[in-house]
Amino acid sequence: MTPAQGNNQLILVVDDEARYVQLITLNLRASGYRVITASNGETAVARCEAENPALVVLDVMLPDVDGYEVCRRIRELSDVPIIMLTAKAEVVHKVTGLVAGADDYITKPFSVAELLARVQAVLRRGEGGRARPARRFEAEDLLIDFEAHRVVRKGVEVTLSPLEFRLLDRLVTGAGKVQLANDLLSSVWGPGYESADEALRTAIARLRRKIEPDPDHPRYLLTIRGVGYTFQRAAAAT
Repeated sequence: MTPAQGNNQLILVVDDEARYVQLITLNLRASGYRVITASNGETAVARCEAENPALVVLDVMLPDVDGYEVCRRIRELSDVPIIMLTAKAEVVHKVTGLVAGADDYITKPFSVAELLARVQAVLRRGEGGRARPARRFEAEDLLIDFEAHRVVRKGVEVTLSPLEFRLLDRLVTGAGKVQLANDLLSSVWGPGYESADEALRTAIARLRRKIEPDPDHPRYLLTIRGVGYTFQRAAAAT
């Protein structure tokens, strides 16, 4: 990746280990990104709110509050993509991060090539795919504009995280069809997350709160018990 490829986007790096902060910062800057840092959770949330980064790289182990709680707090403020860092590779730790609202996960120690590839991939997914043809879903109370990466419910714009938008995109693209939970996890979260059912359930619940007129009695995002989920057409998609 050349410096121009970073496009001067701002990335917040949150870690209390100086060696990792230095490693990540030097390589991100060499790849064309701007970098700000925080060494604890409270500072991370404040800097994220004040400076609106394009991406957050967030360590799980912090001296005040853990990275999962920081992720949840940031998610309340922003749909910024979040990559979590951890020394623990077990699936349960990855699922905890995904449930908290993270978009991807990197296990320490990691290579620079892996870090840069994941950063680039998450930022690209967050842009919604520039080359995708214009598509829209419209109903009486809901508009989803895939080209503009925009969702409006009852005339009010709804903020979705990049992961939530990818999940909604996948469901709407297959509207009327039942999509297996494992297939959704693999296509939206990526290979290796096929067993992260709790993360999928949490993401579906978040989407329902944001787009459904009554989340407890969903009109669009339906659960097919024991199988998966389907997006029910209330009006024709274009």
